Amino acid sequence: MVTTRAAVIRDNGAEFTFEDVTLASPGFGEVLVRNLATGVCHSDIVAQHGMVFSPRIFGHEGAGVVEEVGPGVTTLKPGDKVIMGFNSCGLCGNCLSGKPFACDSFLPLNMLCQRLDGAETIHDSAGKAIAGNFFGQSSFAQHSVANVRNIVKLPEDTPETVHKLLGPFGCGLSTGAGTVINALKVRPAESLVVFGAGGVGLAGVMAALASGATTVVVVDLNNERLALATTLGATHVFNGQDADLVEKVRGATGGGAHYAMDTTGNMSVVRTSHDVLRIGGTTAMVGLSAPGKAVEFEHMAILDGRNVIGVVEGHAVPQVFIPQLIELHRAGKFPFEKFVVEYPFDQLNQAIADSQSGKSIKPIVVF
Repeated sequence: MVTTRAAVIRDNGAEFTFEDVTLASPGFGEVLVRNLATGVCHSDIVAQHGMVFSPRIFGHEGAGVVEEVGPGVTTLKPGDKVIMGFNSCGLCGNCLSGKPFACDSFLPLNMLCQRLDGAETIHDSAGKAIAGNFFGQSSFAQHSVANVRNIVKLPEDTPETVHKLLGPFGCGLSTGAGTVINALKVRPAESLVVFGAGGVGLAGVMAALASGATTVVVVDLNNERLALATTLGATHVFNGQDADLVEKVRGATGGGAHYAMDTTGNMSVVRTSHDVLRIGGTTAMVGLSAPGKAVEFEHMAILDGRNVIGVVEGHAVPQVFIPQLIELHRAGKFPFEKFVVEYPFDQLNQAIADSQSGKSIKPIVVF
């Protein structure tokens, strides 16, 4: 067992408090990771206000160093530099078909702070159980116990200054980039419209440009974020409050976009993302919304060949896709560091507030 410092939430919507907790030793196929940093993702904030388990520890974009390996682990060793992505069972049909993002147990393993065996592995200073295993890591803590299936090993020569920034590759950035590269399969000379210029959306912008897209449009309500999108290479930017938005986007894309990507989870925006498509185009729904929300499309908008797909975790296999993104970054084609803001771990609540207000696009808390 190891005692570590963690950010614990004890009531829905409450701020995180910092406590000493005890983690069980890594079990079969697990490793203990000393975290250097972890990204703050929209999913953490949604869960902060809507989870039923209490108390609990979130965080799911961890970057760190392996300190201990459990039984059966042969591919990792103490001292390895790693980042952590989403978890999967490795045994269901989808996992065995190379689609861990569609794992039959994705929800309990990633969103519900549960282990499939029901074991309680985190306890507070009074010995009471704390729900963890969020995305198989709960990395709002100085240490995490993770499964080899959600660990991505980094090159040994990765500088710590870069390593600590790579945690968001485990979720937000791979979700945005993977939506473009893996799910939509954007090709050279095609067009993409991204709704929402947060970390996920801007990752999609960079991935589209790296894929050869020649028209990349970004829509957001924040003009500062639109300016940043331009510096990243977006060819057109529009404020979402523009009364002529659909016409302007269709004009910029030569009659309609090949692809659109919604990162907002706002159903009216999802509808707009579909309206700007050309015949045969596809909208990818990526943003989270509250359960029970519905979106309506005109019947003919579907019959004319326009499509809508849902994308989870960028349809990525982390151990395959994340190294590809790292290579794009090394080549200067994925400059995500332009919108990263670092915070000390004890300022996690401030990092979340700045993310919600739009002050910070991609906060990373550093241990």
